[in-house]
Amino acid sequence: MGFIVWMAVLGAVLLTLALTASYLRWMPVTTSAVCLGLGILIGPAALGFLQLDVKDASVWMEHLTEVAVLFSLFVCGLKLRLPLADRRWRVAFGLAGPVMVLTIIGVCLLLHFALNLGWGSSLLIGAILAPTDPVLASLVQVNHAKDYDPVRFGLSGEAGLNDGVAFPFVILGLLMLQQDASLNEWIGDWGLRSLLWAVPAGLLTGYWMGRGIGKATLSMRIKNEDSTLSPNDYLTLALIALAYVVAEAIGGYGFLSVFAAGLGLRQAEVQSSGGNHTPAEHLVQPVVGHLEAEPADAVHGDVENLPDPQVAAGIMMGDMLAFGGLVERAMEVFLVTLLGVILVAHWDWRALGIAAVLFLLIRPLSVLLMPWGSLLSVPQRLLIGWFGIRGIGSFFYLFYALNHGLGPSLAGVCTNITLSVVALSILLHGISTQPMLAWYERRTPSVG
Repeated sequence: MGFIVWMAVLGAVLLTLALTASYLRWMPVTTSAVCLGLGILIGPAALGFLQLDVKDASVWMEHLTEVAVLFSLFVCGLKLRLPLADRRWRVAFGLAGPVMVLTIIGVCLLLHFALNLGWGSSLLIGAILAPTDPVLASLVQVNHAKDYDPVRFGLSGEAGLNDGVAFPFVILGLLMLQQDASLNEWIGDWGLRSLLWAVPAGLLTGYWMGRGIGKATLSMRIKNEDSTLSPNDYLTLALIALAYVVAEAIGGYGFLSVFAAGLGLRQAEVQSSGGNHTPAEHLVQPVVGHLEAEPADAVHGDVENLPDPQVAAGIMMGDMLAFGGLVERAMEVFLVTLLGVILVAHWDWRALGIAAVLFLLIRPLSVLLMPWGSLLSVPQRLLIGWFGIRGIGSFFYLFYALNHGLGPSLAGVCTNITLSVVALSILLHGISTQPMLAWYERRTPSVG
């Protein structure tokens, strides 16, 4: 009966979103905010259709949120087409590096001095809340591979990178809580393994796997004339799985590897297109059911006048973006609805103050303190400072911490603060996203 109820509720939520989509697009509210409200409605605080115990569900929730983040990171990497030497990448690197570290420090200091939490627990919660979300922030990220707007591009690159870059600081917080030895005895090993090795190992492993597999796949399809008949969803799943596993096997971060795999695959498309400014999937699009269609009827676009590499790349990228995006949206609906179900039981009023300081002070100041120069105007810096959306990435780190030795009292504090702050982010950023982006796009007509 439990499974039947879960399926019925999930179907009802998806049907509600499908029927109301044409209305929601004109309202200042996101799908995530609607799912959060629906989750509260069907949870034990209202209708009582669903109940979920976080402690009992922590293991499968860790893996489910991990899968959701992996798909989103891969799709995020696929959308970023600028070469790594382009100066606009400095925005993404600055946000995912110094800005995220400043955010961790700011939240850590706030929790330690305002809530009297220990340094280890303060650092852990700061690291859990620091990364911006690649799943829930889709509205403020690049719309497609030809979107080079510095705000969207910077936020997309940040979301792709900082879910992995936050990992060493989560581990540091857990070590501070668990290690009996003095800091000097193990901090060097943490820095060597978790920072100097794991970060570049994850990025390089994923990038060269994505680029190499992308080039080999395109070459084989062109040689065998099967561009329209190959299942690209298999390739998506395989590359995500292999990039993650290989990176983890050598001590690198799988999140960074999967993001970099999408990035490397996109660079293979750029190379196959001969540096064409227009992404291949904008020139050729596979039709629905193209795997069973005749090659001549399987694609939209000027196939006869396009070189074979561009046709093959366009079909591959179009399929992978569509499949990855579908999984990403389904995961978003399911997980945010679950957040609504458990939110009332874990609501912490202290999160109002934490969220206010994080959203209005720590994040904006961290962005403004960076020496961006001519890369970003002041309005763009303010927008980026506000759009630090928290979400499913924080869920994963929360459940990872719960499954790695947190005591009951600290586990309750981490759970309540994290879930409450993420819910506030979904509501506040969800309500403000569309009006602020509309204002920005009126000022910047070339966006998207």
